Amino acid sequence: MTMNQTLNRLGNVNLLPLVLALIAFGLIGSPSVWLTLTIAGLAMGMMLFLMASGLSLVFGLMDVLNFGHSAFASLGAFVAATVLAHMSGWLGSESWVLNLAALMLAIGVAVLFGLIGGFLFERIIIRPVYRDHLRQILITIGALIVIEQLIFVIWGGSPLNVARPRFLQGSFVWGNVSIETYRIFAVVLGVMVYAALYLLLNRTRVGLLVRAGVENREMVEALGFRVGRLFIGVFMLGSALAAMGGAMWAGYQQLISPTLGAQMMIVVFIVVIIGGLGSIEGTLLGALMVGLIDNYVGFLMPKAALASNMVLMMVILMWRPNGLRPAVK
Repeated sequence: MTMNQTLNRLGNVNLLPLVLALIAFGLIGSPSVWLTLTIAGLAMGMMLFLMASGLSLVFGLMDVLNFGHSAFASLGAFVAATVLAHMSGWLGSESWVLNLAALMLAIGVAVLFGLIGGFLFERIIIRPVYRDHLRQILITIGALIVIEQLIFVIWGGSPLNVARPRFLQGSFVWGNVSIETYRIFAVVLGVMVYAALYLLLNRTRVGLLVRAGVENREMVEALGFRVGRLFIGVFMLGSALAAMGGAMWAGYQQLISPTLGAQMMIVVFIVVIIGGLGSIEGTLLGALMVGLIDNYVGFLMPKAALASNMVLMMVILMWRPNGLRPAVK
């Protein structure tokens, strides 16, 4: 029986993160170390999902190669860090309500900047180059460089420290296992965003119209719907999700630099390609795989950690050229 047939019998590709975790458990040996690495991998995967889900929507549904997508993650990280720096009183308060309010405000402002930036980016940068992939690549890479330079001008070139709310500092201790509170929060937030996106795209009229517009734009417009406006909304949503992911990544790393966008661009594209274009489910699956393998390989073979994601992508594409769960068109 082939691996493909085995996975199909066990529940298709959805069990791949579990299979990977079980293999890692056998290689690591120590349950406490394995659990710590697994939680860290899930948290990293959820933050990558936030950044990559918007790109998957834009790439898969609108057929736009936006290499400037990660610039919104960088912008969201710096905006959130700035808001948190101005709310040090709330962050350091013993009240978890004030802590949470400060964090939600920082994420909310980052998302707002992502929405506005996404609108301007689509109208000025993307609209003139629809259906021209070569020009899309060139112009969006140029836009990424410009946004990075603007961040450099506004915030400077030195790495910026990012404060965490008091209630997300420290760790949970469970026996011999120590798990960072922030990572638990990242997993919970990622699950909530995934559920909201899934419901939006599969259970609402807006999601139906977006998918119908991708299938047959002329027919949908003949029925009186403005598909162009829907696609602008999709682009704005994707940019806002990237900004949210960048805000969470800033708190995760606690030290960010203006080159954050360029650093994350390759990883985000790997997640989207592994998962399959236009598929939220596939993006989540790809993000979890990347997050887990990055942490497992980083522990088992530190020198191979940098190449682990590329190797994972090559293996997945040799097995499934369209990704794990591509959108059905």
